[in-house]
Amino acid sequence: MSKRKNDDSTQKTAPSKKINSGHWALGLLKTMEDPKYIIQSDDLITIIKDAYPKAEFHYLILPKANISNLKALNKDHIDLLKHMEIKAKELLNSEAHKHKHFKLGYHAEASMFRLHMHVISDDMNSPCLKTKKHWNSFNTDFFLNSNEVLSSLQKYGKVTIPSKETCKLYMDYPLKCHKCSYEPKNLPDLKKHIVTHLEKKN
Repeated sequence: MSKRKNDDSTQKTAPSKKINSGHWALGLLKTMEDPKYIIQSDDLITIIKDAYPKAEFHYLILPKANISNLKALNKDHIDLLKHMEIKAKELLNSEAHKHKHFKLGYHAEASMFRLHMHVISDDMNSPCLKTKKHWNSFNTDFFLNSNEVLSSLQKYGKVTIPSKETCKLYMDYPLKCHKCSYEPKNLPDLKKHIVTHLEKKN
């Protein structure tokens, strides 16, 4: 990661481990600056299209402050999270999203620096959705609802996050349709099944 002067709040929330600036986990920082992906930006946040969307519509809202992950949040960040929530809802208030249902939230253990809120349509219909881990990261309690994250921060001054062992259990859950009780043989089977729900909707 490049060396630069940061304000006090940035230093408190920077990652504890140094990561090479070319490391894949820092990919979001590059995407935040790529006009091809940027939806909108203000003094506090940038909204981007996910480069590998796991649904028809998949956006990420990232703070401009150098906040590494959920564990780095404290009460000073409450207004920021509220702002992220407001911007997410404004984004979805458009004709393109009118008949879609969306989930807003965070992964309990994010693989990428920096903190980012997922704004994702619940169709889960995308060629980039390729693994059981992809599926379970959005369709189990590994995915933390944004309201619950904010509530935890307001109540405790930190975000309550499942343990590593619990997160692993979520990733190992058997595949199950998020719309009904169907239990597929594998992910390709599940993806075929999902289409039947989309066809009914249309």
